Amino acid sequence: VAFRFRPVARETRVHREKRLPSEAESSPRSPPRRSRRPGADGPRRRRAGRGPRAAGAMSQRQVLQVFEQYQKARTQFVQMVAELATRPQNIETLQNAGVMSLLRPLLLDVVPTIQQTAALALGRLANYNDDLAEAVVKGDILPQLVYSLAEQNRFYKKAAAFVLRAVGKHSPQLAQAIVDCGALDTLVICLEDFDPGVKEAAAWALGYIARHNAELSQAVVDAGAVPLLVLCIQEPEIALKRIAASALSDISKHSPELAQTVVDAGAIAHLAQMILNPDSKLKRQVLSALSQIAKHSVDLAEMVVEAEIFPVVLTCLKDKDEYVKKNASTLIREIAKHTPELSQLIVNAGGVAAVIDCIGSCKGNIRLPGIMMLGYVAAHSENLAMAVIISKGVPQLSVCLSEEPEDHIKAAAAWALGQIGRHTPEHARAVAVTNTLPVLLSLYMSTESSEDLQVKSKKAIKNILQKCTYLPALEPFLYDAPPNILKHVVGQFSKVLPHDSKARRLFVTSGGLKKVQEIKAEPGSLLQEYINSINNCYPEEIVRYYSPGYSDTLLQRVDSYQPLTN
Repeated sequence: VAFRFRPVARETRVHREKRLPSEAESSPRSPPRRSRRPGADGPRRRRAGRGPRAAGAMSQRQVLQVFEQYQKARTQFVQMVAELATRPQNIETLQNAGVMSLLRPLLLDVVPTIQQTAALALGRLANYNDDLAEAVVKGDILPQLVYSLAEQNRFYKKAAAFVLRAVGKHSPQLAQAIVDCGALDTLVICLEDFDPGVKEAAAWALGYIARHNAELSQAVVDAGAVPLLVLCIQEPEIALKRIAASALSDISKHSPELAQTVVDAGAIAHLAQMILNPDSKLKRQVLSALSQIAKHSVDLAEMVVEAEIFPVVLTCLKDKDEYVKKNASTLIREIAKHTPELSQLIVNAGGVAAVIDCIGSCKGNIRLPGIMMLGYVAAHSENLAMAVIISKGVPQLSVCLSEEPEDHIKAAAAWALGQIGRHTPEHARAVAVTNTLPVLLSLYMSTESSEDLQVKSKKAIKNILQKCTYLPALEPFLYDAPPNILKHVVGQFSKVLPHDSKARRLFVTSGGLKKVQEIKAEPGSLLQEYINSINNCYPEEIVRYYSPGYSDTLLQRVDSYQPLTN
């Protein structure tokens, strides 16, 4: 109803306002009424009074809008750069566009989010290659990061630590630049931060600095990082445990003194407790850290063993994760290499058989530590070498020698077989019956074999031949071996034949004696002495019969023979 009658009311008012001027003119005594029209002078004056304030408010909004747009532009820029830096194909374009100089001032931006994203973008760029990492150093960005690392919130701390890690990982020189700018003390303080992510980022950066060399590792130790890293491996967060264990491994690997520092901080007991942790990545780092400690000396290896890692560590050889297997084999190898007693302890715990099974269940570089471990065990004594033989280690090593495509793995297998076969004739026979000697010879003579493989194959052949009395395995070498190997083969025949009549007969019927007569040896040489020893085992006419040219001599006798006539 109100809506319906409103036009009427408006219309009445309009008509009234139209009549007012005529009434005023007809009655001069009455004062003029003020008009209430919107366009009259009164309201116009009031609006004019509000004008400066309104203009000021509009101007203020415009100014603030400029700053808001600038902030949005900066935010969008750092976010896009951080996103683009995740793709390798964009890195060169970003670098050519001068992205480093543009990101640097944004590290000190008044907006925390922009600071953090700028640091993240720098970290991703520096992580890509050492040229970009060096650009971070040359751009004097590190001091800004270190300063802000101590002052800013946890998000910035994680991003800044990421940049330090990305720079320091490439080379000792770049890592030293981080040390020189005073970053270690700040990173160590971050290890005490309440936030686990900050601790993890700091531990990661410290580990990447320490891994390069002993000097940088010592700098990390001097900054007081080791006790705090040991505390970090006791934290409940799995990711923090992994990174802290990795950092301890990187510190320990360089020298016995650095490893002793880690041991003195109580690391071994805590690391040993985590061997059976279900997290595979954590087990990798734990086993690696224990390996790096044990490798330096007998005392350190014994301290690792005293933490009761056997037989628990043997279960890791059956783990689904290939690198857990590899690191477990490495740990056992580093312990076994020191003394016969430590090797015997491993044998008694079932370690040799477990490692052999592990070698059979994997391929490539995962096999390498296990292969070397068998060689170290066998090298210590006859009994330990026999333990490897009894556990069927020789056939498995022979498979590795034949199947593996990588020369360095073949070289390790050849070395291990040589260590097994070098003790007694029984040990040498155990290797020879697996048809390993011809494989070793072919690897030694192959032009495609690496120098290291040739050297180790030659050494293994000599080690085995010098003890081998199993003549069927030796005889093929009479036909194929080069002179420097042949003398060892002939030498073994010269040792066996004088004492074995059956072997002497087989040597004749198989063509061995004939082959020996064909060998051209220098008079007075060791090889000639061996040949003479063999010939002395047979009647003179037998030796002449198998000597080269004997048939011609017989034919000459036939030609010169005068038959008897009646």
